[in-house]
Amino acid sequence: MVNFLLKKSYQLKDLKEIEFKDLWGDHGVFTTMWIFGNPPKILFFKEHINNLIKSMKAYSIKKSSIRSDIFKLLKKNLVTKKKYNHLLRIAINKKTISISLRNRMKPKMNFNLKLVNLKRQKPEFKNLKYKDILKHLSKFDNSKSDIGLCSNNKIFETGTSNLLFIKNNKVFSPTDKFYKGITYKFFNLKIKEIIKKEIFVNSLNEYDEIILIGSGKGVASVKKIDQIKWKRNSLKHYRILLKNYKSAVNNCPKYIYK
Repeated sequence: MVNFLLKKSYQLKDLKEIEFKDLWGDHGVFTTMWIFGNPPKILFFKEHINNLIKSMKAYSIKKSSIRSDIFKLLKKNLVTKKKYNHLLRIAINKKTISISLRNRMKPKMNFNLKLVNLKRQKPEFKNLKYKDILKHLSKFDNSKSDIGLCSNNKIFETGTSNLLFIKNNKVFSPTDKFYKGITYKFFNLKIKEIIKKEIFVNSLNEYDEIILIGSGKGVASVKKIDQIKWKRNSLKHYRILLKNYKSAVNNCPKYIYK
């Protein structure tokens, strides 16, 4: 059960509040950000908003004032004196903008991955066609499990995160057909080289580590994949990535409503 601190929807044209709609399944886009601390900080906030606006253009959702509109709604709904540890979601279609806050669950070290034959629609965008993924995710404890999205014997991402694969001290990721999230882009700048290659399910046992990265999970190490009897052999690169991530968290500026 997901615990929401906030659920609000507004008409996109004039920001008039309406009955809450999560917008899942609609023609539209969203972004999910980690808001934490007191006063609140939002990790990679600028990057998330820029990417959301870019995705809106790709989906022909037009609102010239959308950046300032988002700031207005956050100023209206966020409490500067509250200590947060939540996931802030902004979803937009051609008529509605919805915002919500839910608890952020820290991933446990016994994290497991369940492989499913499923791909996101138009995975290059953070779009709202997520209902099939959510059906799977609703069956699991988000702090201990996620689903690996697979097609044609290849794995691309999880239901919530990007994936990195470690072999012989080298870092690999799928070549394409997955959404490159803001956290992925952060590590793409930090890591000397992320080698792009097709990651086949039947080759996963060649990898020593499988690591999730994303706004919801932060950095999480997969302990096992029961379906193929995969178990991690190391935490070396997980610790390196986690150190870089914590540095970004510690240097994150206080959120300012402008």
